[in-house]
Amino acid sequence: MRDALLATLAEIVGPRWVKSRAPELVAFDADGLPGYRALPNLAVFPGSRDEVVRVVQALAAVGASFVPRGAGTGLSGGALADDTVLLGLNRLTRIIEIDAVNRIARVEPGVVNAKLSRATAPFGLQYAPDPSSQSVCTIGGNVAENAGGPHCLKYGVTLNHVVGCTVVLPDGTETQLGDPFGESDGYDLLGLFVGSEGCFGVATEVVVRLVPLPDTVHTMLADFPSVDAAARAVSRIVATGIVPAAIEMMDNATIRAVEASIYAAGYPIDAAAVLLCEVDGIAAGLDEDVAIIRDCCMESGARDVRVATADADRVRLWQGRKKAFGAMGRIAPSLVVQDAVVPRTKLPEVLAAIHEIATRLGVQVCNVFHAGDGNLHPNIPYDANDPDASARVHAAMSEIMLTCIAAGGTITGEHGVGLDKLPYMDSLFSADTLSAMCRVRDVFDPERRANPGKVVPVHACKEWHGTTAAPRARRTVS
Repeated sequence: MRDALLATLAEIVGPRWVKSRAPELVAFDADGLPGYRALPNLAVFPGSRDEVVRVVQALAAVGASFVPRGAGTGLSGGALADDTVLLGLNRLTRIIEIDAVNRIARVEPGVVNAKLSRATAPFGLQYAPDPSSQSVCTIGGNVAENAGGPHCLKYGVTLNHVVGCTVVLPDGTETQLGDPFGESDGYDLLGLFVGSEGCFGVATEVVVRLVPLPDTVHTMLADFPSVDAAARAVSRIVATGIVPAAIEMMDNATIRAVEASIYAAGYPIDAAAVLLCEVDGIAAGLDEDVAIIRDCCMESGARDVRVATADADRVRLWQGRKKAFGAMGRIAPSLVVQDAVVPRTKLPEVLAAIHEIATRLGVQVCNVFHAGDGNLHPNIPYDANDPDASARVHAAMSEIMLTCIAAGGTITGEHGVGLDKLPYMDSLFSADTLSAMCRVRDVFDPERRANPGKVVPVHACKEWHGTTAAPRARRTVS
């Protein structure tokens, strides 16, 4: 059957765009979280919407499971295809239309996030969601994961900016979800699709909302003698009623990694933590917001608050933050990047608990995260070839996740569940809730051939009858 399927797919997309040999497929055996490895059975890369439809129809005809994949920058193991078909969408890169009057853009799923922002800038518009990987991640992947980013505090996540999708369901039929002008009737199926992690189908066209570029932007860097002081400043800032565009926190381990790299941003290496705060909008009143935020930081124990208004200075500060994950590659050969959300008021105690866990288990945690909405990203550099270190890292990450749940938080703010967070779903949701998720999935994919074994534990779907079991991905941190 595999040979026949290969021939069918090659006829649709051309032989060059079907990969079946192990040396070709190994490039796709992981996503941005390298702790999991799984080799696809084959990979196919359609070059147009029509080819996507025909490919999905061909897979449906033989009952083959598939995993949609964009740039592979995801951080939950969600884009891994274990002995199933990998459906790559990175060739669909057209910005179909920029409608400046109605402030929307129509794009294919393979459009890189930052490319869309550059294309809309001449119109005085921007696509606001800005994941740290925005220079390489794609809009289709952002839709699948409901990606956030530093500026989601003010502007919202992907869901708040997607108004329509053309979707190929797993049986090969096409459907339109949402409405470009926001006037949909009936159930919010688009809201279900955004964040469905490739389990409901494949987006071939996305209509996104654009917002005006701000007239004025001020970026502040506040440095603190303790992580606790920085965390308390966040609550104080939010309590004023000001909604900053972003409030990001980095601890000393992260600061030192950034400043020792080519992404050095001028962060004070003796600070226990820094806050990167940004306010934007019309110039009138913005200086007052800056003064209030400065006072909040100083009253919380900040040693200094400096303000960058020149574009070059602001870009430098943000480059250090957005490239922090890459800078951590200097610390150790492997890195676990985690993602959880807690109430902002619980930040001090949760960060203290993370420190205690790291000390007790003998691992180094580097914290860099979206403090304004409590979206934590504890990172642990380690050597995956050291079994003892790997075991301690795995134990630390499990304790951190359960600590966040106990604090009233949840297990993902933007990275998705994928494979990595499956073990925590039972701790967060009841059996009835997990069963309801399975029934929702049945509406889109009753055979569960789209990204099988992800998001909801297989045992929660008692009526599971997918053509493949949960991926047998190898986890290198345990």
